[in-house]
Amino acid sequence: MTKPLTTRERMARMYAHTDADRVPIIESPWGSTIERWQREGMPTNIDWVDYFELDPMPSISCDNSPRYPVQTLERTEEYTVTTSSFGVTMKNWRHAGGVPQFMDFTVTDPDSWARAKERMAPSRDRIDWAHLQKNYPKWRAQGAWISAGFWFGFDVTHSWFVGTERVLMALIENPEWIKDMIDTMLDLDLALYDMVWEAGYTFDEIRWPDDMGYKQSQFFSPRVYREIVKPAHKKAADWAHAKGIKVALHSCGDVNPFVPDLIDAGIDMLNPLEVKAGMNPLALKQCYGDRLAFHGGLNAVLYTDPEALWEEMRRVIPGMKVSGGYVISSDHSVPDSVSLDEFREFVRLAKQLGSYS
Repeated sequence: MTKPLTTRERMARMYAHTDADRVPIIESPWGSTIERWQREGMPTNIDWVDYFELDPMPSISCDNSPRYPVQTLERTEEYTVTTSSFGVTMKNWRHAGGVPQFMDFTVTDPDSWARAKERMAPSRDRIDWAHLQKNYPKWRAQGAWISAGFWFGFDVTHSWFVGTERVLMALIENPEWIKDMIDTMLDLDLALYDMVWEAGYTFDEIRWPDDMGYKQSQFFSPRVYREIVKPAHKKAADWAHAKGIKVALHSCGDVNPFVPDLIDAGIDMLNPLEVKAGMNPLALKQCYGDRLAFHGGLNAVLYTDPEALWEEMRRVIPGMKVSGGYVISSDHSVPDSVSLDEFREFVRLAKQLGSYS
């Protein structure tokens, strides 16, 4: 019997647009989903990725924030209200998934940004060296695919730093302010991950979230993307490619008009291919599959109707896996409506349909 490939070997083949033993499977359950699975029998002393024998993709994180005080302002059985290192006050539900409710922002204009920017100098204490020293040898020994989690772009700026309406207005009225924030966060990322790399903790790809669309549309035009956001995307991709590693972008919503520019900027893999927003994974594969790899594209809405999801997997996965270039997952995440047995069947079917043997 042929020995299975490691995740690192599988992912390298997907990026090279060649076959492997099977397509990698990399999902993202909510915390409340994992709690449910544990109630239904999944042991609490094992990582869910190991339990389902999925593909490990650990991420290295660095702190590129202004380092505002992180505090818990309120805590109840249902939620917590906290402040972040980016100066944002937010409410998080404790036993349910979803994005936080953003309540207040420290950076609201160019003057408050200038004060924040002064706090964003690179330093070695922004890196969790103890975590790397403890875990990195294990990651490499198990053949994991190691990702560097960059944190910059339109999405990070509007949702986690400044506020959506404020940033959307500024893209038109004061684009240089937005561009400076994006560039500053990226430059700090590059400086910190250079330190990580030079210390011997190499990684296989860089990956960052930059949601630029919603249902059937985008937050801004291709022209705005090219002028304000794309230069930073290209700078990050050029930095990665100079190190011989890959580039993955997570961008929710309908980003169809941006895809040619994403390829031109150097993006190697696009996630999550949000079907309900207007992304068609098989059409994208047909049009761009020789130049771009894909991660996702299984409609997470169908998790509420497992039989429909199994049928969708049978329709989508065989075409997406042709000549590599694909990673199996839903186009969002695994909600807590999904039982342990249902996700077990998702994994079984994904491995069956994703096999190249």
